[in-house]
Amino acid sequence: MTNNFKPSPPQPWLDNDAIAAWIFLAPALILLGFFLLWPMAYLVYLSFTSGSFTLTGIHWIGLRNYLRLALDPDFWQVLGNTLYFTVATVLPSLIIPLGLGILLNQSLALRGLLRTAYFIPSITSLVAVGLGFRWLFQTEGPVNALLNFLGFASIPWLGSTTWAMPILILLSSWKQLGFNMVVFLAGLQAIPPSRYEAAELDGANSWQKFWYITLPGLRPTLIFATITTAIFTLRSFEQVYMITGGGPLNSTNVLVYYIYEQAFALFDFGYAAAAATVLLCLTLVLVYLQLKTSGDES
Repeated sequence: MTNNFKPSPPQPWLDNDAIAAWIFLAPALILLGFFLLWPMAYLVYLSFTSGSFTLTGIHWIGLRNYLRLALDPDFWQVLGNTLYFTVATVLPSLIIPLGLGILLNQSLALRGLLRTAYFIPSITSLVAVGLGFRWLFQTEGPVNALLNFLGFASIPWLGSTTWAMPILILLSSWKQLGFNMVVFLAGLQAIPPSRYEAAELDGANSWQKFWYITLPGLRPTLIFATITTAIFTLRSFEQVYMITGGGPLNSTNVLVYYIYEQAFALFDFGYAAAAATVLLCLTLVLVYLQLKTSGDES
């Protein structure tokens, strides 16, 4: 028996379809490279230099900026603040919107109005919100006035190393609440109702339906919300700038504000670029985790 199978000839790397695709993609790729890839590459280059953008210029110093970061106790305090701020913001920014999403996914009166009300913080300016929180929690502000009315002593919210960071966490969690709630609502509506009907026929209670149907069905949504909230928190600047300025005693100084101080207050651009490169690496790790988990889901 003869084998009449003939291997197909190799396809050219650039056929008409590939050329057309590259032509259509070229404007977007050029803009992406100019406004994203080139600044990232230049940032990494600056992290190996010292000097300023003046007549003296910048000069190559190798890994000296990274060695300074490793030996700088202020940087490690800022990194610890950033980790504390991120974890403490992500947890309530997931739990509260998930509960609200489950409630609003049911047939409730004024459901549309409540969805809009909860989403308003996501579209509110962080600068305006920061000014509002600073007014609320100042020493003679409304929050302390309420405490005094209830018979409690005033608390120096923004002047305390204990309470200043929780105020920033409260603001950031409130800001992220509406966006995550909408994300969870979309995920909940993608779960087939037939699963809940089958669970009810098997005698499952509300907790069992939540644990065995809702949570597994929301796994991709939970991963997406967790990583996007972590990225939002890592780049936090406005709330620190408007409310605490990194104080008191550096207790609320997070990585982005630390980079801003080094670059535009001390004009140490190389050192600031090294710290920014560390932040970039942390963000890229989160993006990689999101892409990997999304790929596993598909």
